[in-house]
Amino acid sequence: MTGATGYIGGRLTPRLLAEGHTVRCLARKARRLRDVPWAGQVEIAEGDLRRPETLAAAFADVEVAYYLVHSLGQAGFEATDREAAQNFVAAARAAGVRRIVYLGGPEPPADGTAAPSAHLRSRAEVGRILLAGGVPTAVLRAAVIIGSGSASFEMLRYLTERLPAMITPRWVHNRIQPIAVRDVLRYLVGCATLPPDVNRAFDIGGPDVLTFGAMMQRYARVAGLRRRLIVPVRALTPSLSSHWVGLITPVPNAIARPLVESLVTEAVAHEHDIAAYVPDPPDGLTGLDEAVALALAKVRDAEVETRWSTASGPDAPAEPLPSDPEWSGGTAYTDLRERDMAAPPQALWRVIEGVGGDNGWYSFPLAWSIRGWLDRLVGGVGLRRGRRDPHHLQVGEALDFWRVEEIVPGELLRLRAEMRLPGRAWLEMRILPLDGGGSRYQQRAVFLPRGLAGHVYWGAVAPFHAVVFGGMARNIARGAEHLAAGRVSGRR
Repeated sequence: MTGATGYIGGRLTPRLLAEGHTVRCLARKARRLRDVPWAGQVEIAEGDLRRPETLAAAFADVEVAYYLVHSLGQAGFEATDREAAQNFVAAARAAGVRRIVYLGGPEPPADGTAAPSAHLRSRAEVGRILLAGGVPTAVLRAAVIIGSGSASFEMLRYLTERLPAMITPRWVHNRIQPIAVRDVLRYLVGCATLPPDVNRAFDIGGPDVLTFGAMMQRYARVAGLRRRLIVPVRALTPSLSSHWVGLITPVPNAIARPLVESLVTEAVAHEHDIAAYVPDPPDGLTGLDEAVALALAKVRDAEVETRWSTASGPDAPAEPLPSDPEWSGGTAYTDLRERDMAAPPQALWRVIEGVGGDNGWYSFPLAWSIRGWLDRLVGGVGLRRGRRDPHHLQVGEALDFWRVEEIVPGELLRLRAEMRLPGRAWLEMRILPLDGGGSRYQQRAVFLPRGLAGHVYWGAVAPFHAVVFGGMARNIARGAEHLAAGRVSGRR
């Protein structure tokens, strides 16, 4: 497996393991794989595709080799990818590898209707090098892959969420056939067992063919956003629009530019021959709406950080992984506070579990009251719900304008906001025991914005967090210290 730290490789590896395969990952630095959930289940070989002398040990006794690397974002990436592909296929041939599997991009049009971008030109060249290398090769040609962490999907996500109205290049009217990442992975797994006489390229795509502009509108609908106003103009060239994408989204311009230039070419599958070898699932390929919903599904889980996934469930490939780039997974604003104290975890937990209701929120009562009043003004629940019991909480109960989402007694309390917000929010309070009997209190507020209003909202309230959340962490720690010393305070 090359590219195990990348978007596809990081999701394909655990699926190959689940199928019973033994997997060896090639990485320039083994430490880059130490944080992935499956690190202890694979062999790791250090090597560099640009240094052929480092590859023999990695390819020894390998039956199937996956080529999932590219140098997009680097200067001169076409020459780099050409050299890497040549070294890869030479090492595979020398080691007696029986099958190469490569995930590439759409085939540039042969009729000359549009000049292929450097990105598409390079992907096609790599495919030709591998097919001609003397090892049976399956080249899968995919357009936009829908899943959190895919650079193309992240561009779609950020543009749609941050811009309720936009001026766009005319290529937003070009047709695209997107494919869900879980269908891409199913094809990649299936290609490991192709007959030895198969040495060809296959187009792969989902069931929907639509324009990039229509994709943005469908994304907006699934994400609960209003319909976007999209005005295409001829003057916005691919080069100019790539700078515009780089300004609006956190996707690095070095990656955004070649991807945007590739959108000038329509990307629609011309055949579906892969189904003769890897049949479609009984319920069909994943449609765009479902694929987007899965990519946004990280908010359905109790865990709220954007980089937590273990990628173990059937839908997990659509979610972020620890090895994904920092700009993937959408925006998650976080306010993190920590306090160390001599009080034992038991005392700290009693203070945490007593939060809300008549006990208050341990900081700036006026600010919490104002927030409750504002919530009621816009039709929310405000602070009027209180709490069921003054001392104990249970999962699912209302707590002022929060809902108790998870409790691990003595360790964790996670609350989900039910106030009216342009996004979704959580407040998490965690206890970590310290050596010597003390405690570390971790408090984390997480906000996942919805649309431009969500980003504006966070910017408006962020200046008050030092007082509200900082004071809350400080007073919870102080309350635990008082409790441990036998000085139980009253209302906070």
